[in-house]
Amino acid sequence: MNRYLLPLPVLAGISLAVSPPAFAQSVTQQGTQIQLNGQTFNAAWGAWSSDSGQTIGISDSGLRQRIGADLLSTSRPEQQPINWFTSQPTVLSARHAPSGAYRYLDVTPFAQTFGWQMQPQGNVLQIQAPAAQSQTVRLGRQAWGHRIVVDLDRPAPWRMKELTVSRDAVKPRTFSLAVDATFVPSELQKWEGSDTDALRKLEVKPKAGQTIITGEIAGNMRPQISMVPNPNRLVIDILASAPQPRSIEWAPGLRWQEQSVTLGKDQFPVVWLALKPQQPALKLEPIWGNPNALVGINPLLSIAKRSQVAAAINGGYFNRNNQTPLGAIRKAGQWISSPILNRGAVAWSDQGQLAMGRLALQETLVTPSGQLPIVSRDSGYPQRGIALYSPVWGASYTPILETEKIISVVNDRVVDQKDSQSADSFPIPREGYLLVLRSFDAGTALAPGSSLTTQAKASPTQFDPFPNIVGAGPLLVQNSQIVLNAATEQFKPPFDTQAAPRSAIAQQADGTLLLAAAHNRINGPGPTLREWAGILQQLGATQALNLDGGSSTALYLGGQLLDRHPGTAARVQNAIGISLSSGE
Repeated sequence: MNRYLLPLPVLAGISLAVSPPAFAQSVTQQGTQIQLNGQTFNAAWGAWSSDSGQTIGISDSGLRQRIGADLLSTSRPEQQPINWFTSQPTVLSARHAPSGAYRYLDVTPFAQTFGWQMQPQGNVLQIQAPAAQSQTVRLGRQAWGHRIVVDLDRPAPWRMKELTVSRDAVKPRTFSLAVDATFVPSELQKWEGSDTDALRKLEVKPKAGQTIITGEIAGNMRPQISMVPNPNRLVIDILASAPQPRSIEWAPGLRWQEQSVTLGKDQFPVVWLALKPQQPALKLEPIWGNPNALVGINPLLSIAKRSQVAAAINGGYFNRNNQTPLGAIRKAGQWISSPILNRGAVAWSDQGQLAMGRLALQETLVTPSGQLPIVSRDSGYPQRGIALYSPVWGASYTPILETEKIISVVNDRVVDQKDSQSADSFPIPREGYLLVLRSFDAGTALAPGSSLTTQAKASPTQFDPFPNIVGAGPLLVQNSQIVLNAATEQFKPPFDTQAAPRSAIAQQADGTLLLAAAHNRINGPGPTLREWAGILQQLGATQALNLDGGSSTALYLGGQLLDRHPGTAARVQNAIGISLSSGE
């Protein structure tokens, strides 16, 4: 395995930012909660002064997820067209939060048009909108599926409360929609179809001033929602077609894109973020959920918000049971967790240089009597030999295997040895580390009082200069050619052939980086690894690395998941984050 190495091309001179966005200025007040007609939810907002008085902006994620606005394509990050019960797009001005983690859309004129009253109160933006009624709810069968129409007496906020993601096109999935409109009893309150229908079940009921619409649909179907004015209607189409393409320049050099990619006879909806070269205000970094320990898994939404990044994608593999990383993480020149099994990794510098290849770490423990190999550092992957656990791991180490020898090292000197069965956990010295011996006898080399030093180098050595690394695998594309070899990276069947949601980091010929995710194909399950490599190749990838997939697949931007409902996303151990320097 270790003898086979792919060439590791390095693209020099790639830099991730422009001058800080000039429109990200003068935010004087901001918060993280919005109260709409008495109901409070989490969403970022900001206020700033303008010639006409106070201007209020809501994060595009809040406007999209809780109000129901459809964000339309734009090439100008300072302007965002939306559709919300209007015949023509409404263009909102935009600016970024001082942290760069959110983009605020100016809703002041929008609120005036629809009769909203807005008032900041501390951390909360209070909004009072005119009460709406759902006059009727209609259901129609179409050649392509079913159409549900909610007739409203006025425009009303709405949100998708729940959407399950099925890997199997045969299994049904559910959705639940909450419309901020008083329920008016109609003939359609509960409906059942057959197992061959696009829509299997439908229920419409009131709840606290809202109309709740819940449905069960075929696994290959998805709800597509549109808002129509004159008269005001919310139209929910249940069908198996590709969503509309979307291309939004969210910040200079950071673009959100959605598009269906055709591969053979199949269509795959793909969502990705494209990071343009020469953008010093954008910084790529490994992130994880617990600031005080490496152990732990969290939703990508939580990891991204705690890290104050603008965007993120789930990263490498991990052990879901003990919540520990299974692959390379290096940040700011420090090894956080060592690579495993010579699997694929991506490395980058703060100046924008980037490389992908299969990676191993050769770390050595230098003792008075000779050298001993360290097989892993701060890793949840147990191997025969010596493992090292530093304070990065956390305050203590809990044995992974039943029979381990725990050696405490303080200031590069062995202070004691214990058996793993002597305690449930062992404190990790703040000025040192633990050595954990698994099926390995070091003799007297690690006796108390022995002085120790460590040495480490990457293999191949091209990885050594890079301060940031995330490992996952398999490697998918190199030099524009598919190089998938799951067995070489010790991924076992059926991992290499099964269809599943996928995520990846890739690079195009001009240096543009892609953070991409795909779930189900139209009328079927997600891509296999080889299909995923082909999809990325079609997106122009000259090199690409598969990231952890399945339920871990998640792509984040400005407070929202772009590729899935947050309720369907599993917790993850680490991610790749993108922070934006706004210039404030």
